[in-house]
Amino acid sequence: MENKHLIGVLVGMSIAIFDFLLMSESPLFIPLLAIALIAATSQWLLDFFNRSKNQKEIEEKFPEFVRNLVGSVKSGMPINKAVIHVSHIDYGALSPHIKKLANKLEWNVPLHRALISFGNETGSKVIKRAIVTVIEAEQSGGNIEDVLESMTSSLIEIKTLKDKRRAAIHGQIVQSYVIYIVFLMVMIVIQNFLMPWISGVQDQTKSFGDQDASIAGTTFSSNLQKVNIRFSSFEEFIITTIQWLSSLNGVFMMMSLIQGLFAGLVIGKLSEGEARLGWKHSLIMMTMSFITISFSQAL
Repeated sequence: MENKHLIGVLVGMSIAIFDFLLMSESPLFIPLLAIALIAATSQWLLDFFNRSKNQKEIEEKFPEFVRNLVGSVKSGMPINKAVIHVSHIDYGALSPHIKKLANKLEWNVPLHRALISFGNETGSKVIKRAIVTVIEAEQSGGNIEDVLESMTSSLIEIKTLKDKRRAAIHGQIVQSYVIYIVFLMVMIVIQNFLMPWISGVQDQTKSFGDQDASIAGTTFSSNLQKVNIRFSSFEEFIITTIQWLSSLNGVFMMMSLIQGLFAGLVIGKLSEGEARLGWKHSLIMMTMSFITISFSQAL
């Protein structure tokens, strides 16, 4: 918990207290609660996005580090001295890890132990696999230069393939966001215009005495009614929450959140090759849907 996290939590708590004290019966209660939650967690979300960005930069800079290391080893330096030599070059987010590796080697930490620690600290599977290859070559007495050269070629090829896939899929990512925004607009039109119009038509039908239509219209109107979540007691909170979830407003909200969750995971699978890397897209889409749908329901 850093100062920036504490400030975000305090801002979120202030908005939530204001919301509970003065806006509990207002249609803006849920939107303000969403804003309070976003304010309280915003710094953690930014840290999550920054970590993802740093992780990408680490994997992008690692081939450059290995290439410089190969050049130093080819010039006749032992690999320990070569690591210390290239650690003075700026590699962005990878630089702190390389400097730490160089410091360990200066203190005569065994090479394989220092490399294993380096790979674990970066948290990259690609770097860990490369480290294992170097350690096996070093322990078996193989030619380190050849191993590092072939590893550099493999890493550059992997990076090139990832860049090509990311460039090819960029248009689809933008298209997915546009489709999701259109989906939210359609949801807003349905819940704010189409559903009330259908309810009005059924009310007119009831006035003409159609019994079946009257029963259907009564059920539809009951689902269309706005339900306010009350906090006077825990039991009333549970009951009103269940009523809200079973109402059309709750159904529309859940549909938009579920759509945002899985759309983000699909984007992660397409762009990065792993669905778990799509959580940032899921968080963005779910936040968009919660704020948009809740404000449209309130207004």
